[in-house]
Amino acid sequence: MASEATTTIDPDEASHFGALAADWWDPKGSSAMLHKLNPVRLRYIRHAVDAHWGGDPKALRPLAGKRAIDVGCGAGLLCEPLARLGAQVTGIDAAPENIDAARDHAQGQGLDIDYRATGIESLGMAGAFNLVTSMEVIEHVTDPALFLRGLTDALAPGGLMILSTPNRTPLSRLTMITLAEGSGMIPKGTHDWKQFLTPEELEALLTDAGMKVIDRHGIAFDPRKGLVLSDNEAINYIVTAVRA
Repeated sequence: MASEATTTIDPDEASHFGALAADWWDPKGSSAMLHKLNPVRLRYIRHAVDAHWGGDPKALRPLAGKRAIDVGCGAGLLCEPLARLGAQVTGIDAAPENIDAARDHAQGQGLDIDYRATGIESLGMAGAFNLVTSMEVIEHVTDPALFLRGLTDALAPGGLMILSTPNRTPLSRLTMITLAEGSGMIPKGTHDWKQFLTPEELEALLTDAGMKVIDRHGIAFDPRKGLVLSDNEAINYIVTAVRA
């Protein structure tokens, strides 16, 4: 009888993103779209954190005293602002090249972040984190259900999980693959549209993992403002979940 998989890392995906490591922090480079997404994610995370823990929206360090992990952290685009918000941050990624780039950049910024080249299933820190984030990652893993169980296992009692991912719609195929990858805005081969999850599919997987979605927003393009939180989930969406 075949044994259950112990990792959700796809080696080909890790290699693809590892090859982009040196360029990750260039806002005009291959990760330019992530630089545009990051402020939207951060506004959403900040609102979710304040709502969940009853924080002061004006506080500079709302995550002080809390532990956070970003799973699939790349070179640390989200880890660094989470650290500046006061969290003790761990970042993990399947590509060692990304972790090396993340460590170098954090050191240059004077930030103490625990970076590790590993998958969530191998981390061995059950219940350690008040905040678990994973942005644009679940569509790249081999087993989304196992991946979400790993995220859930890492979450401390009373903790918060925030995930973002592309929706599987004709519009997401057109904008993210045909147009963005076709024009070079996103590196070719970054996405497999068949791996995208609809919000309903993700919510069902989170429910099976013992989580409950308490908020969901789309991330859409506004011609006047760029990427914004929206009721339109046709291209991309972000969710907040807690233990059921």
